Amino acid sequence: MDWGLKNRLSKIIQPDTGRAVMLAFDHGYFLGPTHRLEEPEKTITPLIPYADTIMLTRGVLRTSVDPNADTNVVLRVSGGTSIVGPHLENEGITTSFEEALRLNVAGVGISVFIGSEHERQTLLNLSELVNQGERYGMPVLGITAVGKELEKRDARYLSLCCRICAELGTHIVKTYYCDEFEKVTSSCPVPIVIAGGPKLETEMDVFNMTHSAIQQGAIGVDMGRNIWQNDNPVAVIRAIRAIVHENESAEQAFKLFEAVKNGEV
Repeated sequence: MDWGLKNRLSKIIQPDTGRAVMLAFDHGYFLGPTHRLEEPEKTITPLIPYADTIMLTRGVLRTSVDPNADTNVVLRVSGGTSIVGPHLENEGITTSFEEALRLNVAGVGISVFIGSEHERQTLLNLSELVNQGERYGMPVLGITAVGKELEKRDARYLSLCCRICAELGTHIVKTYYCDEFEKVTSSCPVPIVIAGGPKLETEMDVFNMTHSAIQQGAIGVDMGRNIWQNDNPVAVIRAIRAIVHENESAEQAFKLFEAVKNGEV
């Protein structure tokens, strides 16, 4: 692994803990103006100090993130479909590596849709991205997307997805948390971060999921809606950081959440 690749990875996975708190703002690339992400800059700015990296598209990066901000970026580089189209999984690569380098990002991310009509296409997209990543010293995040079929999120399916991403050369895999999650992490030879998925009912649900995922082998999170759709997003991400980087329990994280929400810390 060359110096540049190691250096970029160290901006995503923190060397002192071996963990990662990634914050996803890339939903608009297929969902449009998602609830509470209608004006991206207002949502992103207060959360940047608490994220190791933010994940978003080049358009939102350029228009909604201060270039003077102290943040690392994982750039979403797949797309080409929308939630109202017939095949959400019919994605292509949307951003060149030259542009990713101009934007000074720490990594790039791309979705794969295992078991879909367009499985082969998305896996070859990932493979091409890994080829270019090795050439330019850029980490690649493989995202095990399920499109509109949320019922696919079980250990057997996600183990298949994550292992294929690792076999094709991704440096990190993003997947969903599920029952028997340790089967997913133990069979994937590269680090895994969990997605938040659709917004959960309570903060404790988020903290319990995060803590369980870490205990079962995940190195961190790449969450979006469960943070910035909350009425107190800064309190949520600070509590998640405590779980990921400080090994706090879900109950301890909730106490921190309450303290931040009430202005006590």
